[in-house]
Amino acid sequence: MSVRLIQLVGIVYLVSVLALSSARQIQSDHKQTQDSKDWYEKAIFYQIYPRSYMDSDGDGVGDLRGITSKLDHLADLGVAGTWLSPIFTSPMKDFGYDIANFTEVDPVFGTMDDIKELFTQAKQRGIKIILDFVPNHSSNLCKWFEWSENRENGYDDWYVWRDPKAWVDGQPVPPTNWVSVFYGPAWTFSEKRQQFYLHQFDYQQPDLNFRNPVVVEAMKDVLRFWLELGADGFRVDAINHLFEIEELLDEPINTWGNTDPNDYGYLDHIYTKDRDETYDMIYQWRELLDDWQRTHGGDTRIMMTEAWVGGEDFVRYYQDGNRQGSHMPFNFDLITDLDGSKRPSDFKRVIDNKLQLIPEGKVVNWVLGNHDKNRVGSRYGVERIEGLLALEMGLPGIAVTYYGEEIGMVDNRDITWEETQDPQACNPQDPSRYQELSRDPERTPMQWDATTNAGFSTGRPWLPVHSNYQTLNLDRQKASEYSTYHFYKDLAELRKTSTLVYGAYESKVMANDNIFAYRRTKISDTDTNYLFVINFASTAYTVDLTQSFDNVEETSVALSYSSGSKPSGTIDPTALIVGPHDVIILHSGCERLLVSITLIFTVVVKFLFL
Repeated sequence: MSVRLIQLVGIVYLVSVLALSSARQIQSDHKQTQDSKDWYEKAIFYQIYPRSYMDSDGDGVGDLRGITSKLDHLADLGVAGTWLSPIFTSPMKDFGYDIANFTEVDPVFGTMDDIKELFTQAKQRGIKIILDFVPNHSSNLCKWFEWSENRENGYDDWYVWRDPKAWVDGQPVPPTNWVSVFYGPAWTFSEKRQQFYLHQFDYQQPDLNFRNPVVVEAMKDVLRFWLELGADGFRVDAINHLFEIEELLDEPINTWGNTDPNDYGYLDHIYTKDRDETYDMIYQWRELLDDWQRTHGGDTRIMMTEAWVGGEDFVRYYQDGNRQGSHMPFNFDLITDLDGSKRPSDFKRVIDNKLQLIPEGKVVNWVLGNHDKNRVGSRYGVERIEGLLALEMGLPGIAVTYYGEEIGMVDNRDITWEETQDPQACNPQDPSRYQELSRDPERTPMQWDATTNAGFSTGRPWLPVHSNYQTLNLDRQKASEYSTYHFYKDLAELRKTSTLVYGAYESKVMANDNIFAYRRTKISDTDTNYLFVINFASTAYTVDLTQSFDNVEETSVALSYSSGSKPSGTIDPTALIVGPHDVIILHSGCERLLVSITLIFTVVVKFLFL
């Protein structure tokens, strides 16, 4: 072997070692950065409405064993945590949000052994189970309410009781003009007690009195009970309704034209929601969870909070000074501020504003739908489903998926008045308005396959299955090489990259406000940038990315979804063709490793030809 060849081998070896050492150091530094984020801060959460997910016993109602049987589906999706709507003992007047026993599983969903088995099986798959916590009210069939109504056993002050404002023609007049979210007065008179009780929702859901410290402690005991059993956290329902002013003041009438005094929108609810005391209670629950964490160890037990608020009211759910609050105040801006009529500039404004609002060190989350709001495809249009998924899954922070979104399920608008179950639609007793008010269309059974009842149940489903289930179902999309399901899975895999977990974000609007594009920037040279290009229009455009973004390195297609020919391979960033409603995700290379390889190649060439 010649001296020159020996020298060549030695130099190549040295450069390779240096390159590998550099890459390992970057990966080590990167791992330290990764460890700074907790599990939930980079998670996909998946909401299950248990009645509609999977029925294991043929009674037409989904149950816990049904959920357990489908955990592999969640694992395949890359789901880190699953939030279950209420599964507790209930007369089901509001389908579980009227709880008669907060520490017991309702027989319609199964047994206590079934929930324990769900916890066990989920943990084996690395999936956290988040339970719905409904503190604002109980069912009127709850023993607590029965005892309170009868002034028994020290429960006299467990609910919000008030004397009539007056008696007119022998009839009691409610203390205030307050209106229920579910239509009609928020006060119902108890003949037994000769007082009114407050219910911000249905009259069968009396409000608990959180000004009573005994009630506060009782509800903390509910949290401790489920933590002990294996729950990984809680989603707190309707939290901003928890307190109302103690003084009995009428709320002012709204000025925007609602003329029905029984409609919730008729009043400006300045006295019955978003009170300061609510935040203190959130901080108390966070202290409980943190104390539990310190005592029991393991992964962080989290709190999600549902409050349809914005601005500083939203921020206060995270923290107030040193007092910590919700790990995850739900961000509903993609639901409340945007719809199918909005343009990319509207999305940019809403997203940018929310990102600027989040306190330092906290993580935002993105919600496209839930059991109370129309499904994504019904609200935005089915042609935009994949584009919206690319936003939810690619934006900085936590992604929240409502069951069925992974296959593009839409609302079932064929439910008749006679089939309607939702009390929000039924209470006004007005068949002409039920479709406007009903939440049933977004709660219909999960569409698993093309068999009877979409594979949900062998019995008659509690709500009708959508008529499109034979063509829109999970099995069909799994079998197809190109589907919403596969696109969702690919997005979930992409979310695991360090760039999407930690990378910076910038967005642009292009093509006359028809294309929304955003970049996630790599945090090290061993990573890659990602540039998401989403066409909101039914027209194709050719765009020059270099006119909107600096130093465009993203020239390879990482992932795409198109109704036409699927973009792939390498593209020209100065002339990217984006078809109608296309989603194209581009990526760059790992620069430092490329530099190292180039250096090795240069050395070899010099020694071969000099």
